[in-house]
Amino acid sequence: MSTTHANAIEVLRRPCTGPAVWSGADMADRDEWVLRLSPEQIEELETALRAVRERGVPLLKVRSADFPLPTLADVLERVADELENGRGFVLVKRIPVERYGRAAASTLFWGLGQHLGIPVSQNAAGHMLGHARDTGRTLADPSTRGYQTRAALPFHTDGSDVLALLCLTPPRAGGRTVLASTGAVYNAVLAHRPDLIERLYRPHHLDRRDEHTPGERPHHVVPLAVWHEGKLSMRYHRPYLESAQRFPDVPRLEPADAELFDLIDRVASSPRHRLDVGFETGDLLLVNNHAVLHSRTEYQDFAEPERKRHVLRLWLTLRKGRGLPSHFWGDLPETRGGSGRGGITPRDLVTRPGSGDFGGPCRPRIHIADPDRTDDE
Repeated sequence: MSTTHANAIEVLRRPCTGPAVWSGADMADRDEWVLRLSPEQIEELETALRAVRERGVPLLKVRSADFPLPTLADVLERVADELENGRGFVLVKRIPVERYGRAAASTLFWGLGQHLGIPVSQNAAGHMLGHARDTGRTLADPSTRGYQTRAALPFHTDGSDVLALLCLTPPRAGGRTVLASTGAVYNAVLAHRPDLIERLYRPHHLDRRDEHTPGERPHHVVPLAVWHEGKLSMRYHRPYLESAQRFPDVPRLEPADAELFDLIDRVASSPRHRLDVGFETGDLLLVNNHAVLHSRTEYQDFAEPERKRHVLRLWLTLRKGRGLPSHFWGDLPETRGGSGRGGITPRDLVTRPGSGDFGGPCRPRIHIADPDRTDDE
């Protein structure tokens, strides 16, 4: 660890506290994390959707003002506050997506996202609205991302403030979504292996899965945890930590690293800490990546293409998100255009000088190739 980095970090050596520290066993018996929309609120969504479609506003140009929600906007503001200052996740049940075609459901999802935060690019193609479904690829290919497969995905975080998932079609079997509190996992590491806590704050190397731009490193150098302005934030993705070892300039993982990763995985997946979330057609799951780890079990699909698992995905920057030190995002330059932090730099883009409103690396707003494209194919 460099002297500069060592002087910049503060290590939390006491248990993390607050509403973001929860156990799955306790949450399973409660439902305050579930939001069920009223018929009137559903009508607001459909009225906003009709307004956008009647005006012919392209999907990626829709802003919150184009998608008016007279009463639901206040509810979504409280949801965003719960994501940042509460338990870190919310499940919105049964948006009636079966009433709409895929394009209309995508517009509705994007409109909701605009009220919750600022979308950022999810891959090097510049896709702002992604489609999580099996493409036949495997994780053995270093350029494959987990959402492109039906394989089991271990506990991890994504590269944005918030992950938003809207289920259009569930799989035939499997595909359970599982959550765990990073604060609770951190406390378990502190209790069982306090000698490993500082290792969370050291620089680690995350594989970028061949989604870096020319001239950039093919891996990020990031801490797994930061304690900043009174909040714990974690960034963890074991498969990417391990696959970064394919690069000769990446330091070799030490035995203590494997012990730390094993402990994180074991605690997060334990019956006490994991929360299995029912994720059905029309369900919208919102997860703060800094406060909650998520995973997905392997799934089996239907044979018919129209019945295969299909989940829409957004990566969002919260407008009132936590402060984060610049090194949390890796060794990318901090002077990028746009107004959202995190995400993946598109390869074909126009950048603007200056940093965004939130600090850390930001993502440009302009996708030259096709500003309205939403598919990850």
